[in-house]
Amino acid sequence: MQQLSVSRLFDGEQWFDNVSVNIDNGIIHSVVPASGNVQPGLLVPGFIDVQVNGGGGALFNTAPNRQSLHTMLRAHARFGTTAMLPTVITDSVSVMHQAADAIAAAIADNEPGIIGVHFEGPHLSVPKKGVHPQQHIRQLTAAELAIYSRSDLGIKLVTVAPENISAEQIRQLVALNVIVCLGHSNADAATVQAALAAGATGFTHLYNAMSPLTSREPGMVGVALADPDSWCGVIFDGHHIHPVAAKVALAAKPKGKLLIVTDAMSPVGTDDTEFDFFAGKVMRDGSKLTNEAGALAGSVLDMAGAVQYAVQQLDVSPDEALRMASLYPAQFLARSNSGRIIAGGAADLVLLNNNWQVEANWIHGEPIFTAE
Repeated sequence: MQQLSVSRLFDGEQWFDNVSVNIDNGIIHSVVPASGNVQPGLLVPGFIDVQVNGGGGALFNTAPNRQSLHTMLRAHARFGTTAMLPTVITDSVSVMHQAADAIAAAIADNEPGIIGVHFEGPHLSVPKKGVHPQQHIRQLTAAELAIYSRSDLGIKLVTVAPENISAEQIRQLVALNVIVCLGHSNADAATVQAALAAGATGFTHLYNAMSPLTSREPGMVGVALADPDSWCGVIFDGHHIHPVAAKVALAAKPKGKLLIVTDAMSPVGTDDTEFDFFAGKVMRDGSKLTNEAGALAGSVLDMAGAVQYAVQQLDVSPDEALRMASLYPAQFLARSNSGRIIAGGAADLVLLNNNWQVEANWIHGEPIFTAE
Protein backbone atom coordinates (compact mmCIF):
# COMPACT_ATOMS: atom_id res chain seq x y z
CA MET A 1 0.00 0.00 0.00
CA GLN A 2 1.34 3.41 -1.04
CA GLN A 3 0.55 6.47 1.10
CA LEU A 4 0.65 10.20 0.34
CA SER A 5 0.19 12.49 3.34
CA VAL A 6 -0.44 16.16 2.65
CA SER A 7 -1.29 19.31 4.57
CA ARG A 8 -4.26 20.14 2.35
CA LEU A 9 -6.45 18.22 -0.10
CA PHE A 10 -9.26 19.09 -2.48
CA ASP A 11 -11.19 15.96 -3.43
CA GLY A 12 -13.16 17.58 -6.27
CA GLU A 13 -15.93 18.74 -3.96
CA GLN A 14 -14.52 19.61 -0.54
CA TRP A 15 -11.32 20.77 1.17
CA PHE A 16 -9.56 18.81 3.89
CA ASP A 17 -6.53 19.47 6.11
CA ASN A 18 -3.86 16.95 7.09
CA VAL A 19 -4.99 13.84 5.25
CA SER A 20 -3.43 10.67 3.87
CA VAL A 21 -4.35 9.07 0.57
CA ASN A 22 -3.78 5.33 0.51
CA ILE A 23 -3.19 3.87 -2.95
CA ASP A 24 -3.34 0.22 -3.94
CA ASN A 25 -2.31 -0.83 -7.45
CA GLY A 26 -3.05 2.57 -8.97
CA ILE A 27 -6.45 2.92 -7.32
CA ILE A 28 -7.30 5.10 -4.32
CA HIS A 29 -8.03 2.72 -1.46
CA SER A 30 -8.98 5.31 1.17
CA VAL A 31 -8.65 8.93 2.25
CA VAL A 32 -8.09 9.20 6.01
CA PRO A 33 -6.86 11.70 8.59
CA ALA A 34 -3.08 11.85 8.55
CA SER A 35 -1.05 10.52 11.43
CA GLY A 36 2.50 11.79 11.56
CA ASN A 37 4.33 14.07 9.17
CA VAL A 38 2.61 15.60 6.14
CA GLN A 39 4.20 17.29 3.15
CA PRO A 40 3.22 20.87 2.44
CA GLY A 41 1.06 21.76 -0.52
CA LEU A 42 -2.35 21.10 -1.97
CA LEU A 43 -3.20 17.69 -3.42
CA VAL A 44 -5.87 17.87 -6.15
CA PRO A 45 -7.35 15.58 -8.80
CA GLY A 46 -5.20 15.32 -11.92
CA PHE A 47 -5.98 17.66 -14.78
CA ILE A 48 -7.62 16.28 -17.93
CA ASP A 49 -6.93 18.12 -21.21
CA VAL A 50 -9.18 17.20 -24.14
CA GLN A 51 -7.32 19.29 -26.74
CA VAL A 52 -3.55 18.90 -26.94
CA ASN A 53 -1.79 19.31 -30.29
CA GLY A 54 1.73 19.07 -28.96
CA GLY A 55 4.26 19.74 -26.24
CA GLY A 56 7.90 19.26 -25.36
CA GLY A 57 8.90 20.16 -28.92
CA ALA A 58 6.65 17.52 -30.50
CA LEU A 59 3.63 18.26 -32.68
CA PHE A 60 1.39 15.23 -33.14
CA ASN A 61 0.45 16.06 -36.76
CA THR A 62 4.07 16.42 -37.78
CA ALA A 63 5.19 13.21 -36.08
CA PRO A 64 2.13 11.02 -35.42
CA ASN A 65 3.98 8.33 -33.47
CA ARG A 66 4.49 6.85 -30.02
CA GLN A 67 7.51 8.99 -29.21
CA SER A 68 5.50 12.18 -29.78
CA LEU A 69 2.79 10.95 -27.42
CA HIS A 70 5.35 10.16 -24.73
CA THR A 71 7.06 13.53 -25.18
CA MET A 72 3.78 15.45 -25.12
CA LEU A 73 2.53 13.77 -21.95
CA ARG A 74 5.81 14.27 -20.10
CA ALA A 75 5.86 17.96 -21.07
CA HIS A 76 2.31 18.56 -19.90
CA ALA A 77 2.70 16.44 -16.74
CA ARG A 78 5.01 19.18 -15.46
CA PHE A 79 1.91 21.38 -15.41
CA GLY A 80 -0.54 18.96 -13.81
CA THR A 81 -1.96 17.02 -16.75
CA THR A 82 -2.56 13.36 -15.89
CA ALA A 83 -4.79 12.50 -18.85
CA MET A 84 -5.04 13.92 -22.35
CA LEU A 85 -6.61 13.52 -25.75
CA PRO A 86 -3.76 14.06 -28.22
CA THR A 87 -5.27 16.13 -30.99
CA VAL A 88 -4.89 15.71 -34.75
CA ILE A 89 -5.85 18.84 -36.63
CA THR A 90 -7.12 18.74 -40.21
CA ASP A 91 -4.77 16.58 -42.27
CA SER A 92 -4.60 13.75 -44.80
CA VAL A 93 -6.19 10.34 -44.25
CA SER A 94 -2.68 8.91 -44.09
CA VAL A 95 -1.72 11.12 -41.13
CA MET A 96 -5.01 10.30 -39.43
CA HIS A 97 -4.27 6.58 -39.83
CA GLN A 98 -0.76 6.96 -38.44
CA ALA A 99 -2.05 8.94 -35.49
CA ALA A 100 -4.76 6.37 -34.79
CA ASP A 101 -2.22 3.54 -34.91
CA ALA A 102 0.05 5.40 -32.46
CA ILE A 103 -2.86 6.04 -30.09
CA ALA A 104 -3.96 2.41 -30.26
CA ALA A 105 -0.45 1.16 -29.52
CA ALA A 106 -0.06 3.58 -26.61
CA ILE A 107 -3.36 2.51 -25.08
CA ALA A 108 -2.56 -1.17 -25.56
CA ASP A 109 0.74 -0.63 -23.72
CA ASN A 110 -0.89 1.48 -20.97
CA GLU A 111 1.15 4.56 -21.88
CA PRO A 112 0.53 6.87 -18.90
CA GLY A 113 -1.97 9.64 -19.55
CA ILE A 114 -3.00 8.73 -23.10
CA ILE A 115 -6.76 8.06 -22.90
CA GLY A 116 -7.94 8.56 -26.49
CA VAL A 117 -7.76 10.88 -29.45
CA HIS A 118 -9.31 14.13 -30.64
CA PHE A 119 -9.68 14.62 -34.39
CA GLU A 120 -10.18 18.38 -34.78
CA GLY A 121 -11.30 18.24 -38.39
CA PRO A 122 -11.08 17.61 -41.28
CA HIS A 123 -14.86 18.15 -41.65
CA LEU A 124 -14.76 21.88 -40.95
CA SER A 125 -15.90 25.15 -42.51
CA VAL A 126 -13.48 26.93 -44.81
CA PRO A 127 -14.62 30.43 -43.71
CA LYS A 128 -13.84 29.50 -40.09
CA LYS A 129 -10.85 27.26 -40.72
CA GLY A 130 -8.44 29.35 -38.64
CA VAL A 131 -4.97 27.94 -39.27
CA HIS A 132 -6.26 24.54 -40.40
CA PRO A 133 -4.93 23.78 -43.91
CA GLN A 134 -7.71 24.36 -46.42
CA GLN A 135 -6.41 21.72 -48.83
CA HIS A 136 -7.30 19.00 -46.32
CA ILE A 137 -10.79 20.22 -45.35
CA ARG A 138 -13.29 17.77 -46.78
CA GLN A 139 -16.59 15.97 -46.41
CA LEU A 140 -16.95 12.86 -44.28
CA THR A 141 -16.21 9.73 -46.33
CA ALA A 142 -15.84 6.01 -45.74
CA ALA A 143 -12.08 6.54 -45.28
CA GLU A 144 -12.55 8.67 -42.18
CA LEU A 145 -15.45 6.57 -40.92
CA ALA A 146 -13.17 3.54 -40.93
CA ILE A 147 -10.89 5.37 -38.49
CA TYR A 148 -13.74 6.62 -36.30
CA SER A 149 -15.15 3.09 -36.20
CA ARG A 150 -12.08 1.64 -34.51
CA SER A 151 -12.59 0.17 -31.06
CA ASP A 152 -8.93 0.38 -29.97
CA LEU A 153 -8.60 4.17 -29.70
CA GLY A 154 -9.97 4.72 -26.22
CA ILE A 155 -12.10 7.87 -26.06
CA LYS A 156 -12.84 9.19 -29.55
CA LEU A 157 -13.72 12.86 -30.00
CA VAL A 158 -14.29 14.51 -33.37
CA THR A 159 -14.82 18.23 -33.99
CA VAL A 160 -17.05 18.99 -36.98
CA ALA A 161 -18.73 22.00 -38.59
CA PRO A 162 -22.45 21.18 -38.67
CA GLU A 163 -23.01 22.92 -42.00
CA ASN A 164 -20.59 20.43 -43.59
CA ILE A 165 -21.83 17.25 -41.94
CA SER A 166 -25.45 16.11 -41.79
CA ALA A 167 -27.52 15.36 -38.72
CA GLU A 168 -27.69 11.77 -39.89
CA GLN A 169 -23.90 11.58 -40.04
CA ILE A 170 -23.69 12.97 -36.53
CA ARG A 171 -26.07 10.24 -35.38
CA GLN A 172 -23.86 7.73 -37.19
CA LEU A 173 -20.77 8.98 -35.36
CA VAL A 174 -22.52 8.88 -32.00
CA ALA A 175 -23.56 5.28 -32.73
CA LEU A 176 -19.84 4.53 -33.18
CA ASN A 177 -19.17 5.83 -29.62
CA VAL A 178 -17.70 9.06 -30.94
CA ILE A 179 -18.11 12.22 -28.87
CA VAL A 180 -19.10 14.90 -31.37
CA CYS A 181 -18.06 18.51 -30.77
CA LEU A 182 -19.00 21.48 -32.92
CA GLY A 183 -16.48 24.08 -33.99
CA HIS A 184 -14.63 25.83 -36.81
CA SER A 185 -18.07 26.65 -38.14
CA ASN A 186 -20.02 29.49 -39.70
CA ALA A 187 -23.37 27.75 -39.15
CA ASP A 188 -26.55 29.58 -38.21
CA ALA A 189 -28.29 28.84 -34.93
CA ALA A 190 -30.86 26.48 -36.42
CA THR A 191 -28.15 24.28 -37.94
CA VAL A 192 -26.26 24.19 -34.65
CA GLN A 193 -29.42 23.27 -32.73
CA ALA A 194 -30.14 20.46 -35.20
CA ALA A 195 -26.63 19.10 -34.63
CA LEU A 196 -27.17 19.10 -30.88
CA ALA A 197 -30.48 17.32 -31.34
CA ALA A 198 -28.66 14.70 -33.42
CA GLY A 199 -26.27 13.94 -30.59
CA ALA A 200 -23.43 16.49 -30.56
CA THR A 201 -22.57 17.29 -26.96
CA GLY A 202 -19.77 19.85 -26.99
CA PHE A 203 -18.20 22.94 -28.53
CA THR A 204 -14.51 23.25 -29.34
CA HIS A 205 -12.71 26.37 -28.01
CA LEU A 206 -15.78 28.52 -27.35
CA TYR A 207 -15.89 31.88 -29.23
CA ASN A 208 -12.93 30.99 -31.44
CA ALA A 209 -13.52 30.06 -35.10
CA MET A 210 -17.31 30.01 -34.79
CA SER A 211 -20.23 32.18 -35.94
CA PRO A 212 -20.74 34.96 -33.39
CA LEU A 213 -23.72 35.92 -31.27
CA THR A 214 -25.72 38.82 -32.73
CA SER A 215 -29.15 40.17 -31.90
CA ARG A 216 -31.06 38.49 -34.73
CA GLU A 217 -28.79 35.53 -35.51
CA PRO A 218 -27.41 33.87 -32.37
CA GLY A 219 -24.88 31.84 -34.33
CA MET A 220 -22.87 29.03 -32.80
CA VAL A 221 -21.70 31.18 -29.90
CA GLY A 222 -25.25 32.07 -28.93
CA VAL A 223 -26.47 28.48 -29.04
CA ALA A 224 -23.44 27.28 -27.09
CA LEU A 225 -24.04 29.82 -24.35
CA ALA A 226 -27.79 29.25 -24.19
CA ASP A 227 -27.80 25.46 -24.28
CA PRO A 228 -27.75 24.10 -20.71
CA ASP A 229 -26.74 20.54 -21.58
CA SER A 230 -23.67 20.92 -23.80
CA TRP A 231 -20.07 21.35 -22.70
CA CYS A 232 -17.75 24.10 -23.95
CA GLY A 233 -13.97 24.05 -24.00
CA VAL A 234 -12.39 27.38 -23.02
CA ILE A 235 -8.79 28.50 -23.58
CA PHE A 236 -7.91 30.71 -20.62
CA ASP A 237 -4.65 32.22 -21.86
CA GLY A 238 -5.65 35.87 -22.14
CA HIS A 239 -5.39 35.75 -25.94
CA HIS A 240 -8.18 33.48 -27.17
CA ILE A 241 -10.94 34.95 -24.99
CA HIS A 242 -11.25 38.48 -23.64
CA PRO A 243 -11.79 38.44 -19.87
CA VAL A 244 -15.24 40.00 -20.26
CA ALA A 245 -16.26 37.35 -22.79
CA ALA A 246 -14.92 34.68 -20.44
CA LYS A 247 -17.05 36.07 -17.62
CA VAL A 248 -20.11 36.04 -19.89
CA ALA A 249 -19.54 32.34 -20.52
CA LEU A 250 -19.03 31.67 -16.82
CA ALA A 251 -22.30 33.44 -16.03
CA ALA A 252 -24.28 31.86 -18.88
CA LYS A 253 -23.34 28.20 -18.66
CA PRO A 254 -24.46 26.02 -15.75
CA LYS A 255 -21.72 24.91 -13.41
CA GLY A 256 -20.06 21.84 -14.82
CA LYS A 257 -20.35 22.76 -18.48
CA LEU A 258 -17.15 24.77 -19.05
CA LEU A 259 -13.91 22.81 -19.47
CA ILE A 260 -10.43 24.27 -19.37
CA VAL A 261 -8.43 23.15 -22.43
CA THR A 262 -5.03 24.26 -23.65
CA ASP A 263 -5.08 23.77 -27.46
CA ALA A 264 -1.35 23.51 -26.80
CA MET A 265 1.24 23.38 -29.54
CA SER A 266 4.77 21.94 -29.51
CA PRO A 267 6.60 24.76 -27.62
CA VAL A 268 4.88 24.01 -24.29
CA GLY A 269 7.58 23.05 -21.83
CA THR A 270 10.37 24.34 -24.08
CA ASP A 271 12.06 27.62 -24.98
CA ASP A 272 11.24 27.19 -28.69
CA THR A 273 10.32 30.44 -30.39
CA GLU A 274 9.04 29.02 -33.69
CA PHE A 275 8.15 25.76 -35.38
CA ASP A 276 7.20 24.47 -38.80
CA PHE A 277 3.47 24.12 -39.40
CA PHE A 278 2.48 22.49 -42.70
CA ALA A 279 3.92 24.80 -45.39
CA GLY A 280 4.51 27.74 -43.05
CA LYS A 281 5.79 28.66 -39.63
CA VAL A 282 4.28 29.57 -36.28
CA MET A 283 6.05 32.14 -34.14
CA ARG A 284 5.99 32.59 -30.38
CA ASP A 285 5.80 36.00 -28.74
CA GLY A 286 5.75 35.49 -25.00
CA SER A 287 2.62 33.46 -24.29
CA LYS A 288 1.12 33.97 -27.76
CA LEU A 289 1.44 31.90 -30.94
CA THR A 290 0.63 33.28 -34.39
CA ASN A 291 1.21 32.17 -37.95
CA GLU A 292 2.85 34.30 -40.61
CA ALA A 293 -0.46 36.06 -41.29
CA GLY A 294 -0.80 37.04 -37.63
CA ALA A 295 -3.64 34.61 -36.82
CA LEU A 296 -3.68 32.79 -33.50
CA ALA A 297 -2.23 29.31 -33.98
CA GLY A 298 -3.00 27.29 -30.89
CA SER A 299 -1.32 28.18 -27.62
CA VAL A 300 1.60 27.66 -25.28
CA LEU A 301 -0.87 27.35 -22.42
CA ASP A 302 -0.61 24.66 -19.76
CA MET A 303 -3.36 23.45 -17.43
CA ALA A 304 -1.86 24.80 -14.21
CA GLY A 305 -1.40 28.20 -15.86
CA ALA A 306 -5.02 28.17 -17.05
CA VAL A 307 -6.27 27.35 -13.55
CA GLN A 308 -4.14 30.18 -12.16
CA TYR A 309 -5.54 32.57 -14.80
CA ALA A 310 -9.12 31.59 -13.97
CA VAL A 311 -8.58 32.31 -10.27
CA GLN A 312 -6.45 35.43 -10.52
CA GLN A 313 -7.85 37.15 -13.63
CA LEU A 314 -11.45 35.93 -13.85
CA ASP A 315 -12.30 35.71 -10.13
CA VAL A 316 -13.26 32.05 -10.44
CA SER A 317 -13.19 30.32 -7.04
CA PRO A 318 -10.28 27.90 -6.58
CA ASP A 319 -12.64 24.94 -6.20
CA GLU A 320 -14.49 25.79 -9.41
CA ALA A 321 -11.29 26.40 -11.37
CA LEU A 322 -9.94 23.03 -10.25
CA ARG A 323 -13.19 21.31 -11.21
CA MET A 324 -13.03 22.94 -14.65
CA ALA A 325 -9.64 21.29 -15.11
CA SER A 326 -10.49 17.85 -13.73
CA LEU A 327 -14.00 16.88 -12.64
CA TYR A 328 -15.89 18.53 -15.50
CA PRO A 329 -13.66 17.11 -18.27
CA ALA A 330 -14.03 13.70 -16.62
CA GLN A 331 -17.80 14.06 -16.70
CA PHE A 332 -17.75 15.23 -20.32
CA LEU A 333 -15.72 12.17 -21.29
CA ALA A 334 -17.78 9.86 -19.03
CA ARG A 335 -14.70 8.87 -17.02
CA SER A 336 -16.44 8.05 -13.77
CA ASN A 337 -13.22 7.06 -11.98
CA SER A 338 -11.47 10.39 -12.65
CA GLY A 339 -11.79 13.97 -11.48
CA ARG A 340 -12.15 13.18 -7.77
CA ILE A 341 -9.94 11.91 -4.98
CA ILE A 342 -12.22 9.22 -3.58
CA ALA A 343 -11.99 5.55 -2.71
CA GLY A 344 -12.21 3.51 -5.89
CA GLY A 345 -11.01 6.35 -8.12
CA ALA A 346 -7.86 6.37 -10.22
CA ALA A 347 -4.85 7.69 -8.33
CA ASP A 348 -4.27 10.52 -10.81
CA LEU A 349 -3.04 13.28 -8.54
CA VAL A 350 -1.31 16.65 -8.62
CA LEU A 351 0.49 18.41 -5.77
CA LEU A 352 0.38 22.21 -6.08
CA ASN A 353 2.13 24.90 -4.07
CA ASN A 354 0.50 28.15 -2.95
CA ASN A 355 1.33 29.78 -6.31
CA TRP A 356 -0.57 27.10 -8.31
CA GLN A 357 2.70 25.63 -9.52
CA VAL A 358 3.04 21.87 -9.80
CA GLU A 359 5.35 20.20 -7.29
CA ALA A 360 4.57 16.59 -8.21
CA ASN A 361 2.28 14.51 -10.39
CA TRP A 362 1.12 10.88 -10.23
CA ILE A 363 -0.71 8.83 -12.85
CA HIS A 364 -2.30 5.66 -11.47
CA GLY A 365 -0.14 6.13 -8.40
CA GLU A 366 3.11 6.24 -10.33
CA PRO A 367 5.21 9.42 -10.03
CA ILE A 368 5.50 11.09 -13.42
CA PHE A 369 6.97 14.43 -12.44
CA THR A 370 8.64 15.85 -9.34
CA ALA A 371 9.93 19.42 -9.21
CA GLU A 372 13.61 19.72 -8.46
